[in-house]
Amino acid sequence: MLTIDGSLGEGGGQVLRSSLTLSLLTETPLRISRIRAGRARPGLMRQHLLAVEAASTVSDAEVAGAELGSTELEFRPRAVRGGNYRFAIGGAGSTTLVFQTILLPLLLRAQTPSTLSFGGGTHNPMAPPFDFLERCYLPLLARMGARVELALDRHGFYPAGGGEWSAIVHPQQQLGRLELLERGEIRARRASALCAGISGSIGVRQVDALSAALGWERAHCLPRMIAGTHGPGNALIATIESEHVTEQITGFGERGLSSELIAAGVSEQVQRYLAANVPVGEHLADQLLLPMALGGGGAFRTLEPSLHTTTQLELLKLFIGAQTSAVEESRDVWRIDVRDPGERRA
Repeated sequence: MLTIDGSLGEGGGQVLRSSLTLSLLTETPLRISRIRAGRARPGLMRQHLLAVEAASTVSDAEVAGAELGSTELEFRPRAVRGGNYRFAIGGAGSTTLVFQTILLPLLLRAQTPSTLSFGGGTHNPMAPPFDFLERCYLPLLARMGARVELALDRHGFYPAGGGEWSAIVHPQQQLGRLELLERGEIRARRASALCAGISGSIGVRQVDALSAALGWERAHCLPRMIAGTHGPGNALIATIESEHVTEQITGFGERGLSSELIAAGVSEQVQRYLAANVPVGEHLADQLLLPMALGGGGAFRTLEPSLHTTTQLELLKLFIGAQTSAVEESRDVWRIDVRDPGERRA
């Protein structure tokens, strides 16, 4: 049984989610201690229990310690199987994060296709929005050979949640190599301000401020009213479509923050990404590491690695002995290499 200290690296939910996935993929029994020790409220919260539930449901794994507030968990994996599954989380806990970090990599290795439905958060801070999965992440996995279909039925904004969406995952036992060293020519710059249950004038102010700060054409920066949600919500999404990759940067509206301040935060991140002239943004970097390490390896250029990225590199080394390197090439430009597993065996 492999023992993982939950305070490792970023010390939050990422350690739990990645460890569960790697436990199942490597058939390694797992004990995690000090879960989320780096957070103000340590231990398992509702969204983390959904991650444990998801991992055990698709595998009939044996689990001990899966309860609210628990800081210790034992997990004994069994074989992953495809099927029809439904996962719901109260409030706006991120369903997209559970799908991306646990269900997708596991069900790609299953023997049969899987149909998934979700209820909960689709657009909330500290997790990939549904739009990011659909437009940025999955197209790169498709380049590696994955076949995944998504459908969004209802947005679920923080804090009410209530989103509904579905996915179909087709098995792909071995993903191919991914090389993403150049961004290529930028083909489109656009922004969208999603407004649910709030005045459309807020979205107008956000895209006005963002287009002015970035010098983007106002005609390509538009507010969008979202109907049918369980509660109010707001997200400002900037999209940069390039020859080899699409990047999205999102800012979320919250009480007490002006539209202009939200736009300024998004603008600052966009300008950093564009100035570095790299293809892979900060969040996409750590998300690509697992499929690359379990697939054909590869390399990409990105911004200075975040704590999430360095934590993921460390977990991949612990579980599968992944040989990786992260080298600074110039100011805020890094190259990350993941060696092909076949090379390691050789």
